[in-house]
Amino acid sequence: MAKLYITRRRSLIQSKPNQVKTAKALGLTRMHKTVIKNDTPTIRGMIKVVSHLVDVVEK
Repeated sequence: MAKLYITRRRSLIQSKPNQVKTAKALGLTRMHKTVIKNDTPTIRGMIKVVSHLVDVVEK
């Protein structure tokens, strides 16, 4: 199964509440923090909500 390396690049200030909750649910609590998640439809949907705040690398 492919792994996704998700890195938070932008601040959550002025973001909508659902975007803040989604970023925290992904484990992105600080700037430039990277988390590794399995590539599932659920995670892809969460990334789509915060796509303008994160960088995603598939390995």
